[in-house]
Amino acid sequence: YLYSTTNITKLPNLTTRVSDKKKVLILGGGPNRIGQGIEFDYCCVHAAFALREMGIESIMYNCNPETVSTDYDTSDVLYFEPIDFEHVREVIEHEQPDGIIVHFGGQTPLKLADALTKIGANISGTTSAVIDLAEDREQFSDFVNKHGLKQPANGLARKKEEAGAIAEKLGFPVLVRPSFVLGGRGMKIVYSHEELNEYMALAISVSNEAPVLIDKFLDQAIELDVDCISDGNEVYIGSVMQHIEEAGIHSGDSACSLPPINLTQEMIEKVEQQTKTIALGLGVVGLMNVQYAIYQDEIYLIEVNPRASRTVPFVSKATGMPLAKVATRVMMGETLVSSLEYYDKYDIVEEVNGLRRPKLKGHVSVKEAVFPFHKLIGADLVLSPEMKSTGEVMGISKNFGVSFAKAQLSAGNKIPTSGTCFLSFVDTDKVHAPEIAKGLVRHGFKLVATKGTQSILEEAGIPCERVLKISEGRPNIEDSMKNNEITMAINTSDNNTSKKDAIVIRQEVLRRSIPYFTTLSATKALILALDEMGDDSWSSSTAIQDFLLK
Repeated sequence: YLYSTTNITKLPNLTTRVSDKKKVLILGGGPNRIGQGIEFDYCCVHAAFALREMGIESIMYNCNPETVSTDYDTSDVLYFEPIDFEHVREVIEHEQPDGIIVHFGGQTPLKLADALTKIGANISGTTSAVIDLAEDREQFSDFVNKHGLKQPANGLARKKEEAGAIAEKLGFPVLVRPSFVLGGRGMKIVYSHEELNEYMALAISVSNEAPVLIDKFLDQAIELDVDCISDGNEVYIGSVMQHIEEAGIHSGDSACSLPPINLTQEMIEKVEQQTKTIALGLGVVGLMNVQYAIYQDEIYLIEVNPRASRTVPFVSKATGMPLAKVATRVMMGETLVSSLEYYDKYDIVEEVNGLRRPKLKGHVSVKEAVFPFHKLIGADLVLSPEMKSTGEVMGISKNFGVSFAKAQLSAGNKIPTSGTCFLSFVDTDKVHAPEIAKGLVRHGFKLVATKGTQSILEEAGIPCERVLKISEGRPNIEDSMKNNEITMAINTSDNNTSKKDAIVIRQEVLRRSIPYFTTLSATKALILALDEMGDDSWSSSTAIQDFLLK
């Protein structure tokens, strides 16, 4: 979508464009890609709308014709240019904006904050110094220790030898990733020195001179996402969301529930207070996203992003508070309280324990990721720390089970209520196989499984028919799928799963559009959904506004 021209005439003299209004430049996210999608464009558009309501001229800078931000009537002025320092600087010199919003377009514009600050550009809201502090692992570790917070044990490595020593000290498995990336690019859970050495050879090339981050992996931890807004003095907790998938699945690929489904109110309030401490301690002015892990009843800080996150549209719709609009007013210098009052048309804001948060009105919202696997021949549907989804959908109802079922339906993974279910659990998950199988049998499903899983179920007294693996002869599980004998597939795996049989099974599931689940936690959510799907009433629709007006 980027075009070049050859200049055959003398370059014109550029002058500053004069306006009788205050001007603010919004930097968009550029082309949609995995890790940086339309959710960020939503925030940019809402920023333009909020500026218009404030009587401020909005200047949109983006280079993607497929987004709403580049529609002719979204902003007052539109620049369709590459999002790099040289081009942005030219526009700043021509427009002389009173402020620049770099926090709503994802990582692409955020990376320009430091360079723009050095040429004297006025970054609105959270400063480039705060952005650098949150991104720099060494600086941020000092901040965490200073405020009495906890992080998983971690280290920084620039060489293979350093990585090996750190991993040995932390103990395998460890989570490794390049620094300064979005969408979990290059992120992986590694289980041995051999894997780590292979990873480092690739990661060093991806990370350039930046260090590789190595964290102790908190296996089976509950992950949380928190979006908040701060004006430097007060904090509004937009949401505390619980990931349905376990730790180790990228937050953009995990389904999540708002409110959390199995956290105590005491734990939620601790998370809220820690979020307030971080926002005020860093000096955030605008939006901030924090990711936590709850491991053995302790709260661990995974990541802090002083910018809009991809969950902002979901949270805004689920709670009735347009977070990007509120944050825009705060970044323009208004107080958090007055900004919330301006948009609180559903009377949701309450003040508890020295911070503000939304009053949830009895409904449960579930966000589910949408994946491109059906369109990519040879794709493997195993989820990992590296993001793979290209969009998201939302289910909303009075309880978690129905909301999860609606979200699956919207994502194209419609849950069947009868038929034959194929089960295959990775060794570490087999202890949970009887619990899952009992739930399926209770709902009338016939079960088939490969030898290892079938033996576990047989020992537990659960009826289950054995089916051959592909390598064990015919007829096997692939034949059963081709003969339309399988209605649903549950095939859990770890990030080390690459066996040929498993890959062929997962690809056949995609080819036949068989509803599937690949994580233990999503499978448990499936059982809760089946509990609510006894008749067709679960799929009845209700307007979001009707939930919020209660």
